[in-house]
Amino acid sequence: MVDLWTVGADQPPEVVSGLWRLLDEDERARTAGADELLRRRFTVVRGAVRQLVGARLGRPAADVVWRRGRHGKPEPSDAGRLRVSWSASGPLAVLAVAEGRQLGVDVEELLGGRAAGLIAARLFPGAEARYVAAAPTAAGRAARCTALWCRREACVKAYGGRLVQSFGLPVAGPSPLVLAEPRPLGRGPLRLMDVPVPGPFRAALAVRGDAPVHVNVQAWTVS
Repeated sequence: MVDLWTVGADQPPEVVSGLWRLLDEDERARTAGADELLRRRFTVVRGAVRQLVGARLGRPAADVVWRRGRHGKPEPSDAGRLRVSWSASGPLAVLAVAEGRQLGVDVEELLGGRAAGLIAARLFPGAEARYVAAAPTAAGRAARCTALWCRREACVKAYGGRLVQSFGLPVAGPSPLVLAEPRPLGRGPLRLMDVPVPGPFRAALAVRGDAPVHVNVQAWTVS
């Protein structure tokens, strides 16, 4: 079971203020110099993540402590078997939580059609680049490229790797799919699937291991 929450990052000032009080010094420092919109969205996303993870750990949101892996992937300290991944793009974020299995999640706002074609041609394996280019409309190219990009990012996050390691990884195909050996990120198998999110966005979830995965998608509400 993977619990996945969607988080609307545009919230009223009183909600932002309440969530700001939950952040630690490092999180607050990361907003220094950011414009007001980015600061508010960052605060909401990190505050919501703290609330949801804290509830799973049975501790106050402000008491959640983060540690970082080799390439910067954040995990809650002293979390036992709890595994966490989140991603944000503009006004939308997603958080995935599971017990025992490493996972990664990514959400992206739809790219422009021209940008999608250029990115696919430059960074994706040949078959995927042709798949994106074959879409009959710019909107179709944007949707295909964004979905494949989310899948690639989710794989990287599941292993705590680097994005460059995923560029040769074949991630196209009907969702869900199983990657037997997602090298050079790491050893497989890896389950990869698209997840439904609202608005002009695409999202994907990657879970290490070959056991079936059930995803419980829900919306975060202010508490």
